Amino acid sequence: MIKDRDIVVYGLQAWDINIASTCKYTAMEMAKNNRVLFVNPPMQRSSALFHKSNPSIQKRIRINKGEEDDLVKVSDNLWALYPRTIVESINWIKSPAVFDYFNKINDKRYAKQVIKNLEKLNFKDFILFNDNSMITGYYFKELLKPKEFVYLLRDAVILVDYHKRHGTRLQPQIIKKADIAVANSDFFADYCRQTNPNSHMIGQGCDLSMYNDQDGSLVVPDDLISIKKPIIGYVGFLTTIRLDIEVLVHIAEQRPDYSLVLVGPEDDDFKNSKLHQLDNVYFLGRKNPDELAAYIKGFDVALNPQKVNEITDINYPLKIDEYLAMGKPTVATKTTFMNYFKDHTYLPKTKEEYVIEIDKALEEDSEELRKERIEYASGHTWGNFVQKIYDQIDLLEGKK
Repeated sequence: MIKDRDIVVYGLQAWDINIASTCKYTAMEMAKNNRVLFVNPPMQRSSALFHKSNPSIQKRIRINKGEEDDLVKVSDNLWALYPRTIVESINWIKSPAVFDYFNKINDKRYAKQVIKNLEKLNFKDFILFNDNSMITGYYFKELLKPKEFVYLLRDAVILVDYHKRHGTRLQPQIIKKADIAVANSDFFADYCRQTNPNSHMIGQGCDLSMYNDQDGSLVVPDDLISIKKPIIGYVGFLTTIRLDIEVLVHIAEQRPDYSLVLVGPEDDDFKNSKLHQLDNVYFLGRKNPDELAAYIKGFDVALNPQKVNEITDINYPLKIDEYLAMGKPTVATKTTFMNYFKDHTYLPKTKEEYVIEIDKALEEDSEELRKERIEYASGHTWGNFVQKIYDQIDLLEGKK
């Protein structure tokens, strides 16, 4: 356990982002026993010029003008910093040398604001934790001079167009200069070890408190409880970028006595798909996040019918933890990362195997298996995730 230390956390996601964030949850967990400064990404020039209507950008413009505080106390041990600076939008630059020159200038502006507030808070001998930000803050180890620098690799960000040009080159380099590299999968840990031997797989943290139904108090919603069982269900954004419509159509056609229930907003491909023509397929639409556990409770089998591509193959599917935390038999496309869940899920590779595995999941389900799934998912807490980071810091400092 790391206690009574100063920790600086930064990454790709901002504190005021409206979705669940590894960076934010990690900072909150660390702040239970340490002082933590969460550093938001700096505002880019292009955002200030072309996205002024965005409430988040409006807030940062006010902060830059001195109309709002840049340092906000979130709790007794936790502060969020909104850097009072603008960095140049340089991703269009093709030359690595020219890009690096301007990226360092950007980081110096960014770091100047961080240093000013570190002095204000009297942070000393701090740990610097970077959540997957391989471009912005690339030079922070040199500029901030932390006692330890920890880099977390947890997502295939360099496969996204924006990060692909320079992130592909810079990510191995920032991992190399980290004192410790940690990753949420064996795949990413092996990638880190190519440049940094002090790299470790630590899994993923999750906030599964909404998916705890030990007292049986969750009530299955009316629009689901009236649907004929068995219910084979999916919860999440229905998009063909990640999901395989062909698999879903095959399941519905091969098992007309099963009800296929899809909970979540649809993209245009889903709206125009054959699924809407099938009598045993039910689209229940977008739901509030705090309603989703009640829908999962009504499923007999939970699905994650992903397409296999370079992003889905290696990314952590948080949805699986949510399904398992509800004790549900879970059938998900076999990907490289799903091997992590292989002892508690059914992993078909084809649409034909999907039907076979769903049948098996229904047949084999039992109270004992439900308890095993819940127990397995309960180990993926933010507390356990952060403790594994602490363990590696303790080992490093012990060696020093």
